[in-house]
Amino acid sequence: MKDYELKIFSGNAHRGLAENIAKYVGVPLSAASVIHFPDGEISVRYEETVRGRDVFIVQPTALKPNEYLMELLIMADAARRASAARVTAVIPYFAYARQDRKDRSRVPISAKLVANLLAASGVDRVVTMDLHAPQIQGFFDIPLDHLLAAPVLVRHIRERHPSDIVVVAPDPGSLKMAYSYSKRLHGGIALVAKQRRSATQVEALDLVGDVKDRHCIIVDDMTATAGTLCAAAQILVARGAKSVSAATSHCPITPIGIERLKTSPIEELATTDSIPPPDFPEGTPVRVMSVAPLFGEAIKRIHGDESVSNLFEIHEGE
Repeated sequence: MKDYELKIFSGNAHRGLAENIAKYVGVPLSAASVIHFPDGEISVRYEETVRGRDVFIVQPTALKPNEYLMELLIMADAARRASAARVTAVIPYFAYARQDRKDRSRVPISAKLVANLLAASGVDRVVTMDLHAPQIQGFFDIPLDHLLAAPVLVRHIRERHPSDIVVVAPDPGSLKMAYSYSKRLHGGIALVAKQRRSATQVEALDLVGDVKDRHCIIVDDMTATAGTLCAAAQILVARGAKSVSAATSHCPITPIGIERLKTSPIEELATTDSIPPPDFPEGTPVRVMSVAPLFGEAIKRIHGDESVSNLFEIHEGE
């Protein structure tokens, strides 16, 4: 363990998660004032010294990505100017990760821009979880630890369905994630081919794989409108699945997504508290599990210069 003190701070994005992370680490959540002026400008002041400290700032950038990202950048700059020994941005949900390439003319690569902004603000290291596109790790010129929600979610899936499992990728982009889950769960794998009609409407076209009389688990990194999950669930039921559940690392769910889940064949959507969960109406089949121990363990290991990759084994119980 380093001889300088560890301090954990939180912006306004998800203070509850930051408090639980600090509790796991065994330190109090340090005090910082992050306020907004009437014109929208953000003001930050650390209420205790950070000089020579190992500073961790917990701030997912979902729901209000522009506001929360700017808070994080200003907090990092304030810590650097206050002579913090190291500044680590803990970003459970990394906004703009879907804009990771130029897929048509005259568009930005916003994920790379965010990576540059974090480094320029004084961030020395980033800890995040289940990036929408894993290659975004290469956008950073500073160290990045990419955690996985799979170990947390797999334990829950095993408890619900100890056997006869098929892990389903709802589109080709999530096939690698589905393969990883299938290995951990010792189950089969299937793929749904889909076509997106609009930003909120998805049409499932076909299924590759045998799901008849099996417990199907649809896995994806995130869901907002639940269109992809619900379209996949419909085709799985039509092909004779015994049950259909889903697991997503992040759940920035919208009202239309909640309504879709309530009327879909999905028995349960397991997700994490990487972003603040909404107040789900009664009957919404969502189960939220905390990733505070995962991030807390990562912080302890980073502070102590220990391996973070061991977390994947520790949290799988293997």
